[in-house]
Amino acid sequence: MSVSVHPGSAPREVLSFLLPMPHYQEDSFREYLKMMANMVILNLLICISLAFWIVSMTASTYYGTLRPISPWRWLFSVLVPLIIATQGFKKKSLDHSGALGGLVVGFILTVANYSFFSSLFVFFVTSSKLTKWKKDIKKQIDSEYKEGGQRNWIQVFCNGGVPTELALLYMIENGPGEIPIDFSKEYTASWMCLSLLGALACSAGDTWASEIGSVMSKSKPRLITTWEQVPVGTNGAVTLVGLISSLLGGMTVGIAYFVTQLIFVTDLEMSAPQWPIIVFGAAAGLLGSIVDSYLGATMQYSVSSIWKGKKLEIEV
Repeated sequence: MSVSVHPGSAPREVLSFLLPMPHYQEDSFREYLKMMANMVILNLLICISLAFWIVSMTASTYYGTLRPISPWRWLFSVLVPLIIATQGFKKKSLDHSGALGGLVVGFILTVANYSFFSSLFVFFVTSSKLTKWKKDIKKQIDSEYKEGGQRNWIQVFCNGGVPTELALLYMIENGPGEIPIDFSKEYTASWMCLSLLGALACSAGDTWASEIGSVMSKSKPRLITTWEQVPVGTNGAVTLVGLISSLLGGMTVGIAYFVTQLIFVTDLEMSAPQWPIIVFGAAAGLLGSIVDSYLGATMQYSVSSIWKGKKLEIEV
């Protein structure tokens, strides 16, 4: 059975429903949905942050041991990640979902510990800059290179998911605030701090190695398992420049953590020395890059070929 609609006899509402929506209306509708999603996420974030504050104040009053979230920390934890996520979206370092995911991760890490925030901030800024660095060369060797290196919510939570979980556990254990890393006084919280620093340093080291080694290395990369020469961008391939870059990337995150400790922790002279944080960050960046390369060589299957000077790869 077929139904025919004649313009002269059908109501205008029926025709507008049956006819396709113009492109400009589709674009406006999509922008409207994005705007509404932003408003919902921001409202949820404010509600969650207020809930953190109320629970913190209640626990501090009832137990008398946990430090409450101050109004200034709450305000800083909302506004600063919002500004950074907005700038990252404008500069195409994050797509729409990546900006929303980064906002959630940034809020939790910032409200927990300013040292967590500074480490995350340094990782995000340096990784975004390096992804765009020498983009013309990267386009020639990688067919999947994205303009601006936009990260989506999956990539944000791959890098920030473990630190976010550790930051939540840190607040449950110690409450929000900065503490010196001292295993003799704060054993569990110190392990959480180092674990979070190590996760961010590993991410930074892997990103620095990929973005710098692929364009700065004068020699061909070698597969980490067999040490044979392979094309640039092959899973599990390493270069000397890449390994040094991974060490420097982790060290940079460690320096950010260390400097923040010097600024915000008042009783450092009564605690263990904090400078090993820098060494730990450098070691985590290097080790994380090596482990990632080994897993890529042994557990990630790829079929690759060179076409018109670009590396084409299918990964499983």
